[in-house]
Formats: sequence, structure tokens, C-alpha cells
Amino acid sequence: MPNKKMKKVKKHTFRFSNQTIDVDKSVSKRIIAFAVLIGAVFLIVFCRLVYLQVFSYDDYVEKKDDYTSILQYTSAPRGQIYDCKGRVLAKTVVSHNIVFTSPNNMTTEDYLIYANRIASVFDINLDDFSLQTKKEAYIAWKNLLDPDDKEYAGNNFLTEKERVAYVNGVWGSNAESKKYSILMSRISEDDLKEMNDEELKTYIIYSRMIANLSTGQESVILEDVSDEDVAYLVEHKTEFPGFDVDFGGWKREYPYGETLSDVLGRVSTSTEGLPAESKDHYLSKGYQLNAPVGVSGLEYQYNDILAGTEEISKITYDSNGLAIKEIVQSARKGNDIVISIDIDLQQTMDDTVKNVLQANAGTRNRENFKSLFMCMMDPNNGSLLALSGYQIDLETKQMTYFASGNYVSLANPGSCIKGATVYMGLSEGVVSPGETIMDETMNINGEEFGSFEDHGPVNDVSALEVSSNVYMFHIAIRLGGDTYKEGQPLNIADVQGTFNTMRRYYSMFGLGNKTGLDIPGEIPGYMGVVTSPGLLLNYSIGQLDMYTPVQLLQYASVIATDGKMYAPHFLEYAKEVGGDEIFDVYGKHLESELPTQNDQYLKRVQEGFRACVTSGNCGNALQDMEEPMAAKTGTAEVESVWTTANLVGFGPYDDPQVAFACVSPTSSVNNESVSDNICGSAVVGPVLDKYFELYPE
Repeated sequence: MPNKKMKKVKKHTFRFSNQTIDVDKSVSKRIIAFAVLIGAVFLIVFCRLVYLQVFSYDDYVEKKDDYTSILQYTSAPRGQIYDCKGRVLAKTVVSHNIVFTSPNNMTTEDYLIYANRIASVFDINLDDFSLQTKKEAYIAWKNLLDPDDKEYAGNNFLTEKERVAYVNGVWGSNAESKKYSILMSRISEDDLKEMNDEELKTYIIYSRMIANLSTGQESVILEDVSDEDVAYLVEHKTEFPGFDVDFGGWKREYPYGETLSDVLGRVSTSTEGLPAESKDHYLSKGYQLNAPVGVSGLEYQYNDILAGTEEISKITYDSNGLAIKEIVQSARKGNDIVISIDIDLQQTMDDTVKNVLQANAGTRNRENFKSLFMCMMDPNNGSLLALSGYQIDLETKQMTYFASGNYVSLANPGSCIKGATVYMGLSEGVVSPGETIMDETMNINGEEFGSFEDHGPVNDVSALEVSSNVYMFHIAIRLGGDTYKEGQPLNIADVQGTFNTMRRYYSMFGLGNKTGLDIPGEIPGYMGVVTSPGLLLNYSIGQLDMYTPVQLLQYASVIATDGKMYAPHFLEYAKEVGGDEIFDVYGKHLESELPTQNDQYLKRVQEGFRACVTSGNCGNALQDMEEPMAAKTGTAEVESVWTTANLVGFGPYDDPQVAFACVSPTSSVNNESVSDNICGSAVVGPVLDKYFELYPE
């Protein structure tokens, strides 16, 4: 068999081994990397958990508490107000209050149940609540009616136009406050009779319980409760969830009653909180809505000093929804202030003013005498020593204390300001020291002008002594660039300019301007708007512009101190409670000073004031005093029917230590039966006697 040649087959070799190794390596690396990544993530998570659980635990618990808690603010006890000799005029005393912090699971029905329980169990007298509080309770009662009821939320007290405006948002962001004001003005005491006494008590408590729901703040439900009520609540606390006794509560007392009541002012209660008229002012200073604050007078003026630092508590809730209180900032009592008033002198002045007004108001020739004011200060530094005022209802004879009338009421000064007129005439060179002018009736264009009686020849000093009108008329005419010609009209080219010059001089003595008294409400003077040439004559004798008694007091003080004008003030200094460290001193504040080149002219005015006393023209009381006094009377016509009698002065003449002003508006008729100046005859003497008894030379 023949040999067959075998076909050669090409051999192929497959190399799997190296590639397998490469793939294995690649997969292994990826697995390792992934494992490392997973491990790293777990490590990070583990570290983060350790950090959160161990190192930041307290921080996060605190944050959790912040998110679930409420800060509650409680006012500190208020600082006290003392007189210049350390007698307490405004006192802070302990008051146990029943307070309420709402649990977080209460319903409206719950609030009413517990409000009724409080009203039923505790001693509540409706007479202790203000009319405003009762009206608020009435509104709260109406708020629980069916919304479809026409009386719901007191809507029946709105007019149709007002209801539409309220519902449609026309009143904007002030809608609720505007509606509240309308309701408070229209709800009458007869409307309140729709509720019986028990209902009214319940809704008073209810309205106070819900007053601070939106803020979570503690609400004062009942103030100054008896020890028996305190003990009962403490023993039965579980029956009154959310209620507690505030043993650190306080209230304001004024030991001297009505004396200085309107000057010291008033503090809102814990249930009143911020007064509506000054709410924005206090909110801008960081006060809470429920904070008791100064509402008026010195309590308002120096509230920031007196108020102290509030207590801050953190409120959280337990599993039953009841509040848990933790104090985070303790309260610090407010600081005390000392004012310049001497309460002994003040009480004498009050008694004198009250008794004189009460005895003379409405009597023969004093039929329209219904108010009387007096004030005194140290002219050398502006410290107010005493100020008093009363008004009387001529029909009922009811007396009303009105010491603040010394800086919030106006009167025509009359001849009191002739001292400033003489100083002006001498300073402007229209009269000369010692120059004589005949005081006799003047005929100006057929109209007669004169003094109370013709005094004959008078100079600058004797014109003040006898209160010559004619001398002042000549000053005014000459100041206007004219001279008196019998029977001829006045020929004054620049009447307004002359008025401006006169007002500038009077203002140099404090007349017509706010004095800067450190109390809210002081008013400037009233400036007459008619500017005819004839009225220049009236103006020169105090028959046009009107001033406050305190402005007249400052005027007398400028004369007393050789031309120095100090701002009158109450505050002497403030000090830390319970200590002697003084941190705020008012000190005397020199506002202005008359030009020294005119000192000789002011000296002539001082001599005229002294002559008024020594001659008896300023009254027997001043003339008979052991201490030499200087003064000037003033009688101003009011509506041509009445006269206002005033008296200003200072003493002792050689070393003035006290200045005074007394104003008795419409205290006499304006005819031949005019009564004597009651300030000089009955008021100033007894008060000055008391001053010199307290402050002998």
C-alpha cells in the first residue's frame, strides 16, 4: 500500500493562564477597594455616632430643649423713689399673686372649667377689677358664641360700614387693635349686666388665662391674694393644673396718698402689662408685653432705672403637658432714685393750696375761682422743692389733686413779667436807669390806656414797686420806634419785628419755652397770634401770651441768680438698691445766662422786686416776714370778666435760696369789687414760713 503523505496541520496554541491571572488580579483589587470604601463609610458613621453620643450629647440635648421650650420673663421688684431726706414716696412691697402657665394640651372647655373653679373657690371681689377688665371679659364671652351669631366677637357694636371694613381687611394690620378700641368705647356698664356676677368673674379669669397663649408667657390671674388663698392653692395644686403662687410678686404703694400722686405717676399692674399708648416705646426697649412698667409721671420718666433686670425661665412640658420651670437668669431688683422734693414742705403746700381753694372757690366776687397752683425751687441749681395744685367742681365741691398743672396748664402772667419788660427797655436803651416817666392815663387815638390808678412820676424801680402799666406802655412804644403823642394813633413800622424782639427777651427768662423739666407732658407757652400795635401794650404787661407756673418760677429764679437760668428738675441721683453707691447724678444744668454787660439793668429789676415787698404792694405776708423777700404781683384780665392773680418772688433778697410762683386763675371778678391777690394774702406766706423753718439760715 503506497505510503500516503500526511497533511501537515498547523498547530495553534491558546495562552489562557496569563490572562486569567490578570483578570483575577483586577477583580481582587476592585473588591478590596469596595471593601475599604464600605469600611471607611462605616468608620465615618461610627465616629459620627460616637461624636454625637459622647462628645456633643449635651449640646444637642440643649438644642432639643430650645426647640421644645419657651423662655418666660418675669419682672423684677421695682426700685423705690425717695425724697431729698430719704423718705419713701413710692414703695415696692411683697404681693403674692396667683399665676398661670398654660399646659400644652388644654381645650377651651378646660380653660372655662378651671376659670370657673378659680372664681368659685377664691375670694374675688368684682369691685377690685377695673371697668376695662370687665369689658375685656365681656368680649371674651362674646368670642365664644357661634360665628354665625350676629353678636359673635362683639360685632354688633360695629356699624355696618365698620364691619365691612374689618372683614375685608381695609383696616390692615391694625384691624384687631382698632376693633378693640371701638368695642371698649361702646360697651357700656348696662351691657355688662347681660352676665351675672359669677359669669363675669369666670370670664375675667378666663380672659387672663388665655391672654398670653400665643407667647407662652406666665399670666397673673389674681394679684395680692390673701394668705388663706395662697395656702389653699398650695394644698390643692393638683386640682388647678397650670396654676401656681408667685411668692416673688410685688406691688407699688404710695405712702403719702394723693400727695404728688400725678407727679410720681403710676405703674401698670402685672395684669395690665404694657399700656397701649406707650407699647411701641417699651417694646423697642426689649420689654415683654406683660411687663409692669411706668405709665406716667416720674415712674415713666425713670422707668429704665427703676425697673431692674427681669427673671428669665425656661419652660418645658412633662408627659402630662404641665409646665416645668427652670430659672436661667435670676431677677435683679431695680435701682432707687432720690428726687429733690421735701415731703414736709410738700405737705404744707398741699394743705395750704387745698384749704385756700376750698374756702374761697365760688364765694362772692370769686364765683369762677376753681383752680390754684404753687411751686418752689432752689434757684441756684434748679432743684424743685415742692409743687402743688388743686381743682374744684364749683357745683359738687369735689376737689381734684392737680400738682402736674404746674407744668401742663397755662395762665396769663399779668404784671409778673414787668421785670422782664423793664430789663428789655434798659438793655435796648429805650429807657435809662432812673429815668422818670409820668404815670397818667394815656390817650391813644381816642382810646384810654392806664394803670390801676395814676401813680405820677415813676422810674424803672418804682414802676415795678407800684406795678405801673404806663411805664411799660412807653417801653413798648419806644421799642417799636415811636413816641407817645396824646390822642394820636401809634405809628410802629414793624409791629411783628417788635413782637419778636419782646418774645426774645421774655424767652431769655424762660417764658414761653419748655423749661426742660424731667417729666413727661410739659407744655410750652401759648403765643398770641394777633399782632396789632395796640396789643404791644397788652403784651408788655402780660396780657397776651400765656405761660405755665413752672415757667414763671424759672423767670423768678433767673432774676434771683443774677441772670443764670438753671433747668428745673426732680432727679437728684440714682443709687443701687440696698447700697450707697451713686451712679447717676442730675447735677445743676446751666441752660443760659443773661449778658454780663447788662448786669446793672438786672440789678434795677431786683431792686424793684424788693421795693414791691417793702412797700406792702406785694402783700402783708411777705412784708412782715423776718427774712427779706423780693417779689412781683400780677393781675391779668380774662375775657374782660375775671382776673387771674399771680405772685412770683425769691428770698432772702441778699442771698436767694428759694424761688416761688403762685398762680390763681380767674380768682376774682374784674370790676371795682376786685378781690385781693389770694396768692399774696393766703397762700405764699404759710408755705414760705414752713420753708424757712425747715431751712433756717
